[in-house]
Amino acid sequence: MHLYTEGARTVRNTNTQKSTPQTPSRRHSVRSLFRWRVVDIVVAAVLGVAAGLVFWLWSLAYQPLSVVLGLTPGLEGLTAGGWLFAGVLGGLIIRRPGAAIFTSVVAGVVEALLGNAWGTGNIIFAVVQGVGAEMGIALFAYASSRIFVAMIAGALAGVANVLITIPLYYSGVVPMVVTVYAVSAVVSGIVLGGIFAWIVARGLARAGALSRFPMAHAR
Repeated sequence: MHLYTEGARTVRNTNTQKSTPQTPSRRHSVRSLFRWRVVDIVVAAVLGVAAGLVFWLWSLAYQPLSVVLGLTPGLEGLTAGGWLFAGVLGGLIIRRPGAAIFTSVVAGVVEALLGNAWGTGNIIFAVVQGVGAEMGIALFAYASSRIFVAMIAGALAGVANVLITIPLYYSGVVPMVVTVYAVSAVVSGIVLGGIFAWIVARGLARAGALSRFPMAHAR
């Protein structure tokens, strides 16, 4: 009986010794996730500037597009995705906390500097939309760049866009129109904000531009 007890105690001690070293490893992994490299900052900034140029071009196209789509009130929400892809793109590639917000804000600032119909007010939208995209990437612990992650991040960016747009521009509007806008904006977020961003990220990876990022090694 004594030998059995000692043996059991030995097994327990052995298990304890095996599990103990894993804790520092987990802590190191968490610290590494939050520690941005210089290349992360540079690439996120470049992506933000490039996306800002696209934002500006999209703002020029918005007026005629919204008139055509507005023939069905609320359907102009389909244009929303043109301003949602920056955060998703940055989040998919950098895969660090804050990357989606950072990229979206840089893009918004560039668009404002180039000039648009909303002035610097678009930067507030960029922050909110970036938070939505960030939540989608964070749901998967910043560990995946798969297309369904991009779609979820784009959808949440669309939801964030709806939450800030409706009180400002659709207050008092017929509920049916608001509903059409909300659904259209989320769908646009999935397609333009999510799938489009994933296609761009995959294209950059295959071109060899992301060799220092996990996206380059993802299947």
